[in-house]
Amino acid sequence: MKVFYSEAHRQHAPVFEVFDGGLRTPYMENTDRMDRILTALKPTGWADFMEPTDYGLDPIYAVHDREYIDFLASCWTEWLDTEAKDKSTLLPATFALRRHPKKPSSLLGRAGYYLMDLSACIVEGTYAAALASANCALSAAEAVAGGERTAFALCRPPGHHAGNDYAGGYCFINNAAVAAQQLTSKGNVALLDIDYHCGNGTQDIFYKRDDVLTISIHADPDFEYPHYWGYADEMGSGRGYGFHKNYPLEKGTDDGKYLAALEEALGLIRQYAPSHLVVSAGMDIYADDPLGSIKVTTHGIGEIGKRIASFGLPTVIVMEGGYANEVLGTNIAAFLHNWT
Repeated sequence: MKVFYSEAHRQHAPVFEVFDGGLRTPYMENTDRMDRILTALKPTGWADFMEPTDYGLDPIYAVHDREYIDFLASCWTEWLDTEAKDKSTLLPATFALRRHPKKPSSLLGRAGYYLMDLSACIVEGTYAAALASANCALSAAEAVAGGERTAFALCRPPGHHAGNDYAGGYCFINNAAVAAQQLTSKGNVALLDIDYHCGNGTQDIFYKRDDVLTISIHADPDFEYPHYWGYADEMGSGRGYGFHKNYPLEKGTDDGKYLAALEEALGLIRQYAPSHLVVSAGMDIYADDPLGSIKVTTHGIGEIGKRIASFGLPTVIVMEGGYANEVLGTNIAAFLHNWT
């Protein structure tokens, strides 16, 4: 299996993020995540590591607002020219209430309804790392379009929380969306997100389209980030109505309950009959992930991969979340093994 990976991700290394209640904590989406995966995959014999190709900005502009990408490119230099006392990280304290989402019942959900995301920390190398990450996804898409059965985009930073014109949840450019858009030249595409958190950015990008079927299986946003997207009644709009599906799951969801939701999702993909499949592969569904409450085992992760692989569709697998670093490599290897 071709694995597209770039060392450029190391340029994105924020020192901290801010958790609920204002707790300043070491950045959890860190370079160690990639090191654990590399350590697990390199001895396998089936992982063929490759540098990504630079495809320029046009494929990124195809899913992201041009002015938003321009902001990512220039904001660090502008930040250094300010009079801020601490210039180590660009992280605003005021956020635009430009949408009218649902208001969850939980306290933190309601607090975030009026505030917003403090995990999209920007440092000097963030833009370069995000571009390299997107190029990993594009390279995997091109490999699959060219005849490979499967390719793995080992992306960092991840992407599925990045919408058309915003960053959030460690994500800046939506790698899976960029890959899916690239594959639409070959026919309709299904994008299945199995990360613990709702793929709100992916939902946002394709919500009004019928050429990309988007499905997200995730923790119920009534109690979990991102709180304002990911409810079961969000089904797309306009031409896209009926081409988006969310599966919000309760706390403690185990292998059996998760696989039941997956089977229903796979049924929708079967009916859609896409030419290609993109999978947003978040390993934070793992039982002991520090940011999760779903209890899927390593065996369950392997079974998820087995069932998706059994479709036999040309598939691009894009790395998303997963923060139990000590087992992250083991879990992603268990998931990918089904395509080797």
